[in-house]
Amino acid sequence: MDIRRLLDILFPPRVDETALRDISNDDFLAFLAPQVARGTRPETVALLPFSARPVRAAVHEAKYHRNEKAFHLLAETLEEYLRDGDQWPAHKCSIVPIPLGALRQKERGYNQVEEIALRAIKNLPGFQIETTLLVRTRETASQVSLPRRKREENMRGAFKALHSVNPSHTYLLLDDVLTTGATLQAAIDALRAAGAVTIIPLALAH
Repeated sequence: MDIRRLLDILFPPRVDETALRDISNDDFLAFLAPQVARGTRPETVALLPFSARPVRAAVHEAKYHRNEKAFHLLAETLEEYLRDGDQWPAHKCSIVPIPLGALRQKERGYNQVEEIALRAIKNLPGFQIETTLLVRTRETASQVSLPRRKREENMRGAFKALHSVNPSHTYLLLDDVLTTGATLQAAIDALRAAGAVTIIPLALAH
């Protein structure tokens, strides 16, 4: 019996953890298929199909278990997308991860979107990350079980900018999963109120 099988017997792995175990960077990057998704104004660019099992596993493992391989795979995907574009103005692109509420941040100990963004821009000198620009004004109920209208009500006014922004910069607003777009739209509205002119909403998966 090899050591992996023995460890799996002693410490059974999670289903999502197992799904990521043997996937290579190239195999994961093959899922990269940017598409414009409705639900926000401006519309969101979604990079990966959430319906793909490895994508769903990576999102879950990053979000709930701080899985380093999941962080790496999702960061590589984001880096590939950002590196491939000619639309980004040099030294004027700020990535703004969707912030967690203070309570959820304390409970989880990290923001998975922020962790992914930080890894993605390590080799992209033209990008900077704004981790303190947006904050949540209140703790919001989980969006998972809410219908579209309730999600919009739940997120309305949920973010604010702590300072004004540079209107000449492009702001890439990043979330992990796009469903109805209510979370991203609330963050877009907060950036606009702070003076942002060019906002590009990005979702890792949809």
